[in-house]
Amino acid sequence: QVQPVESGGGSVQAGGSLKLSCAASADRYSVLCMAWFRQAPGKGREAVAGISLGATRKYYSDAVKGRFTISRDNTRTVYLEMSSLKPEDTAMYYCAARTAYCDSSTWYLEDNNYWGQGTLVTVSS
Repeated sequence: QVQPVESGGGSVQAGGSLKLSCAASADRYSVLCMAWFRQAPGKGREAVAGISLGATRKYYSDAVKGRFTISRDNTRTVYLEMSSLKPEDTAMYYCAARTAYCDSSTWYLEDNNYWGQGTLVTVSS
């Protein structure tokens, strides 16, 4: 079983920064890919950023590229540094962990992920 746990959400004004953390506990599995997704009120869930084992590859959605940075300090902890935040970044942010490798064509998929409970990010104008 893999259980991601997010932290670091909160409220910030537009232009500000926040850093989210996600620690994935795993008893017998290797976490090979981790990603952040978000779901804004009234909208579907969308992929934001992903990172592969060893942080050799990082992936971003067009909406956040250049403003968000994903990083990983060991095999099971991932961060999302968010800067230049906009009101449209307001959403529940979810951490996803996968026991399979990911690449540019799979990091954003929602299948076969273990999901955290989410952390709320609110950006006011």
